[in-house]
Amino acid sequence: MDALMSIFQISAGMLIVLLVVLWLIWRYVQDSRQTQHTILRNYPVIGHLRYVFEQLGEYFRQYFFIGDRDEMPFNRSTRAWVYRLAKNEGGIIGFGSTYALHEPGALIFVNAPFPVLEDDREATPPLMLGEGWCDKPFLARSIVNISGMSYGAISRPAVQALSRGAAAAGCWMSTGEGGLSPYHLEGGCDVMMQIGTAKYGVRDEQGQLSPARLRELAALEHVRAFEIKLSQGAKPGKGGVLPAAKVTAEIAGIRGIPVGVDSISPNRHPEIADVDQLLDRIEFVRSVTGKPVGIKTALGGWHFVNDLCEAILRRGLACAPDFIAIDGGEGGSGAAPQALADHVALSIDEALPRAVDALIEAGLRERIRVIAAGKLVTSARAAWALSAGADFVNTARGFMFSLGCIQALRCHANTCPTGVTTHDPKLQRGLVVEDKAERVANYARNMNLEIDMIAHSCGLRHAREFRREHARIVQPNGQSMALNMLYPYPQPRSLQSLLQA
Repeated sequence: MDALMSIFQISAGMLIVLLVVLWLIWRYVQDSRQTQHTILRNYPVIGHLRYVFEQLGEYFRQYFFIGDRDEMPFNRSTRAWVYRLAKNEGGIIGFGSTYALHEPGALIFVNAPFPVLEDDREATPPLMLGEGWCDKPFLARSIVNISGMSYGAISRPAVQALSRGAAAAGCWMSTGEGGLSPYHLEGGCDVMMQIGTAKYGVRDEQGQLSPARLRELAALEHVRAFEIKLSQGAKPGKGGVLPAAKVTAEIAGIRGIPVGVDSISPNRHPEIADVDQLLDRIEFVRSVTGKPVGIKTALGGWHFVNDLCEAILRRGLACAPDFIAIDGGEGGSGAAPQALADHVALSIDEALPRAVDALIEAGLRERIRVIAAGKLVTSARAAWALSAGADFVNTARGFMFSLGCIQALRCHANTCPTGVTTHDPKLQRGLVVEDKAERVANYARNMNLEIDMIAHSCGLRHAREFRREHARIVQPNGQSMALNMLYPYPQPRSLQSLLQA
């Protein structure tokens, strides 16, 4: 019996070896005859190693070869900072910083010789959006808020965790252009309803903006404001892209599109071709909803904001957007063409102060709130945005990191290993909503606390006292220059004079 078993084992082993040899011969013939890949044609079989190493190289570089400050789009040090805030572990380090203070572009804050004492500190005050200009203005409590990430681009448990965490932290959550899902409302947070170019979630059967649907959404208690999206930093000049693999039946129903077909939005609102038509649409949505209405856009220059301000001054303050969300060209949490992501739209570092200057010069800064976005995932970058003139900071990828994102760069492929951007139930299983909601809340709270900490070190009572003279940027010669020297404040008109006019 033992002899038979031995013969059987030897035969099975030989069969396996034979099958492997036959497969290698078949693979050799296939590779040498195909015409698509030069490497495989010249080096059959072993040429496949090149493609394996190419795929694995991305992960080996991330964990073994790239320094803590070298990786893109976010380096390991920045990700670790966000992870610590989300886990409520504090932003404490030892033995000094690895931040390169002498490199061009380095950000430095001007510490006061006599910082604000604990007893003299004040809570950073909330700000109203639309006060005096709509029936139901929105009191925004948090400086740091969740930028637009559509249900579809991110998963159901990710939206649930963000909603619950935002409610706990007191920040708002933008729906992104994919429409309002039940999961956005689940946590009871403040929701900013985004109106994208495809009108997902607010469209009628013909794909046009539906007043009835706007009223229905505005009647919901937690929908606080509406945001007309013109463009975003990741893909200015192109609409949203959701690959067919991620268009499930539920997502298709929310958006009003076919199942399993690429969801590609128009590159702009067809009915909005100039600033006057934009202001018409803002007034229309505000009149229908009774709630604050703003716009989101990436900037390629100064003409748009200047033209917008001139049109508002010509028509009157009632037509103005209640807020403008400026997205930098470095933004982007989902699928985008690389040509646009790499080379189109100004960085938030340049776009934000220029947009604020245009509002100041026109006397509209008090009328229009400013929201900044574009890789502002740390408290230092958020404090810079406040210094440059923003009222609020939006971040998408910061909150993705708080959910457990490891920057696998698979957001578009439905294979996200952390469950944040996939609709595969097996991968979503790793994202435990209750745990991640707590981390979302921790991240938002600790970001606000650290922004205030920087303000206090600058001698300010709270973060809304930041001005450009509190931030300095290192120049190519190695010396730093104050932000108010790089972007001097323009001479403002007074809002009172505009009201009287």
